Amino acid sequence: MNKRIFLLLIGLVLIFGVYTYFLNGSKSTINPAGNLNSEENGGGLENELHPLSIEALRKGEYPGSDIAIEKILDQGVNYQRFIVSYKSEGLKIYALLTVPSGKAPAEGWPVIIFNHGYIPPAEYQTTERYIAYTDAFSRNGYILLRPDYRGHGDSEGNPEGAYYSPAYTIDVLNALSSVKKYPGVNPDRIGMWGHSMGGSITLRSMVVSKDIKAGVIWAGVVASYEDMAKNWSRSRPWVPSEREQAFRRPGRQALIDKYGDFSKNPGFWQSIAPISFVKDISGPVQIQHGTADEEVPVLFSEKLKEALVNKGKSVEFYTYEGDDHNLASNLGVALSRSVEFFDKYLKN
Repeated sequence: MNKRIFLLLIGLVLIFGVYTYFLNGSKSTINPAGNLNSEENGGGLENELHPLSIEALRKGEYPGSDIAIEKILDQGVNYQRFIVSYKSEGLKIYALLTVPSGKAPAEGWPVIIFNHGYIPPAEYQTTERYIAYTDAFSRNGYILLRPDYRGHGDSEGNPEGAYYSPAYTIDVLNALSSVKKYPGVNPDRIGMWGHSMGGSITLRSMVVSKDIKAGVIWAGVVASYEDMAKNWSRSRPWVPSEREQAFRRPGRQALIDKYGDFSKNPGFWQSIAPISFVKDISGPVQIQHGTADEEVPVLFSEKLKEALVNKGKSVEFYTYEGDDHNLASNLGVALSRSVEFFDKYLKN
């Protein structure tokens, strides 16, 4: 073979290789945790964590801001009430703030961040619903901050949802940073309460941040994504509004299409489920649930209790026979238990 023919063959091989590369692209796969594996990087991980993953949330920054008083409300029995605002990812988020009357103790007031459950964002108002719930904590010597979440009431941003978007958790983590800056707060004694969807946000926050010293979850959506898919049927089918549908992140089926289902890629689904990270929970947890709850099955709370016990974590667990999603038949008892729980871990 003469030199000219040899060089021609080499050139054809090179051209074919370049053509094949651009036709097919570099070979990439998604690893179980939702990261991108690329042959260009020798099979190493690119920094493309799924934003809902606990690892991604732990890498995030949540500086919050100073809390601004927007409106002074009528006083409670022994506390002041305000509508306030703070910043989360550049968005102005509104919240209800209550502050005990009188002089703050030398070490500052303990704090409860209150994460409400699902309320249609278009119907949401800062001062409505959960009135008896917030009052139970406010009248017992706690500063209370109840974030409205983005897209709710007057809060800026879009209502993206809590289970397939980190948005509401990010708003709560920025609320956590913001309330630490408020005068009279003890930044080392902050607890978190959550109901239903707010319970999911509370659990996710507690495995991301170490600054939440105790958490209370009522009827929380706290099970694995597989349990959510297979063991969650509401008495009335839930249909998001057109506005919510327009702004919600891609849901379960979109993730299955991209990453595989629960059996094919369990690692990914575990990476986004806070129940998989309870070994890292930031403090003791109290769980309460009604056995006749038609919105969220008591099985979810049982699963969380089991996971916490298996990791040797401190947990209180209460069920109420025949009670509903809001613990309406046992509200006084349930609230007293939650106040006592927070007193134990935030005041002593």
